[in-house]
Amino acid sequence: MSADDTTAGEAGALPRRPTVADHIVSRLFSWGVHRYFGYPGDGINGLTSALQRTNGRAQFVQVRHEETAGFAASAHVKYGGGPLGCALVTSGPGAIHLLNGLYDAKLDHQPVVALVGHTATTAEGGGYYQEVDLLALYKDVAAAFLAQLDHPAQVRHLVDRACRTALARRTVTALILPLDLQDEPAVPNPPHAHGYYQTSNAPSSTPTVPPEADVRRAAEVLRGGQRVAMLVGQGALGARDEVREIADRLGAGVATALLGFTAVDHREPWVTGAIGLLGTRPSWQLMSGCDRLLIVGSNMPYSEFYPQPGQARAVQIDLDGTQLGLRYPTEVNLTGDARPTLRALLNELGPGPGPTAWRAEVTEATSAWRRVQHDLAEQAADPVNPQLLFHTLNERLPDDVLLAVDCGTTTAWYARHIQVRPSMLASLSGTLLSMGGAMPYALSAKFAHPDRPLVALIGDGAMQMNGVNELITVAKYWRSWADPRFVVLVLNNRDLAFVSWEQRSTEGTPMFPDSQQLPDIAYHQWAEVLGLHGELIDSPDQVRDVWDRALTADRPVVINALVDPAELMLPPHFTVEQARKTAAAVLRGDTDWAGIIRRGLPATLASYRPRRHDR
Repeated sequence: MSADDTTAGEAGALPRRPTVADHIVSRLFSWGVHRYFGYPGDGINGLTSALQRTNGRAQFVQVRHEETAGFAASAHVKYGGGPLGCALVTSGPGAIHLLNGLYDAKLDHQPVVALVGHTATTAEGGGYYQEVDLLALYKDVAAAFLAQLDHPAQVRHLVDRACRTALARRTVTALILPLDLQDEPAVPNPPHAHGYYQTSNAPSSTPTVPPEADVRRAAEVLRGGQRVAMLVGQGALGARDEVREIADRLGAGVATALLGFTAVDHREPWVTGAIGLLGTRPSWQLMSGCDRLLIVGSNMPYSEFYPQPGQARAVQIDLDGTQLGLRYPTEVNLTGDARPTLRALLNELGPGPGPTAWRAEVTEATSAWRRVQHDLAEQAADPVNPQLLFHTLNERLPDDVLLAVDCGTTTAWYARHIQVRPSMLASLSGTLLSMGGAMPYALSAKFAHPDRPLVALIGDGAMQMNGVNELITVAKYWRSWADPRFVVLVLNNRDLAFVSWEQRSTEGTPMFPDSQQLPDIAYHQWAEVLGLHGELIDSPDQVRDVWDRALTADRPVVINALVDPAELMLPPHFTVEQARKTAAAVLRGDTDWAGIIRRGLPATLASYRPRRHDR
């Protein structure tokens, strides 16, 4: 084929007689898309055939359910697998299944392109099998850009616009691809004529540093603070050095949103850890006592965990100007990328205050909290204290580990016991807070970094939701990974524990067994059926040895840990009303009343020793 038959900048040559599907794959490759997560079906036969013709240049990862494909596409970006995530699914039911994973990407601002098969154009509107109004169905999740391919000459500009919009707005875009058009002859270079477009696949520049005058105003606000707090989120990822320098310059304590965990080294004494309902006591104290607040790349929505309105003068930095000033009445809002903006702010701030009483207070509170968490983890439970699993894991984590975390009590123990270090990568469904995200995240992380060990932290509810199925995917692919270590911890308490605690503390009603109790599944035995390794923990004496074996195993390992459902997950600020309603639930005959009393008193006494600035 001649050079004129390909598009400038695309990697490799299209087949001699390329199809529309070949052109889509080739054009996406030029935008950095080389991995597709999905499940096959006749609505995308043209596209899967095109992927086969790339001879390995593009990879199709077959998961067990389309929801996993959406989660994995989101996680592909979070774990550095590429600039864009991509999910490829068939029409009708496949498109419907995909939505939850795509919403995870949308709410966490991850650039993902969804490719969705559709009924052949000749049959549209006829009530064909699996025919769904996909443009209406995807109108919300792909609101930034959604289009259906109606002619081969559209491929170039539709793919370019979908990718550019996803990257520029850090969101989900979608292309609806009728089956019959996928096998039509490609039109790589549309004619230079009315009604056609000649688009570019060159990446767009991004905003970097706000105007100097605005940075100077921000420095003036922050410079006068005696008790400075910082809140960092995922927008600060890649700016770890700048976050540390500015925290030292301001004498600040630093709290983290869950998506921003890897933006700081959690071993630092002034890093107070997670903020919010699952956060730490020092982070609550940090916000309760500060007189200045610098928010970097975070939009954490729990307003009650910010300082009282009027208490602190505040500055916020975010790449997206529409996210500024939404959670706290900030005085200066800086639209820019965190790293260069923080560097510019450092230049304006001048010399730091040196050691301060506030920094010493933050350090002492954080140290005390960590000692308390160690004591809580070591307390006896029936049969195993879930916190012990996380505390002992933290001591053993490899420096280059990948961490995937599910939603629920697992998130709380992760937030309070795992000290993420600079060389680690960790993530979760941070805004959608969907159960079932950890296993897709783990798979995606492992495909992005097959030479690194991985640990997935999952509750039994999420494991039953999709984890047991996606273990089949692990069994399918693990031999292709350079490092076979893929450890899945399942907290098996036979209870949807997070929701049970919410019912107690917010509704004052006992745990509802019909709704909350889960079957007791031998997850470790299912792993062995699949040719993986399984471990059972039903005694605290086993915990350390099991972690040591799992983290040195020659294949993926599933740890079935039988943990106490009554382990109290106390928020950093447990109100009198929450305590009253929890007590009411016990008095109304909660099936685990004895466990709540047994675990509640020592946990409460350990966690709520008075500190300065408690309110």
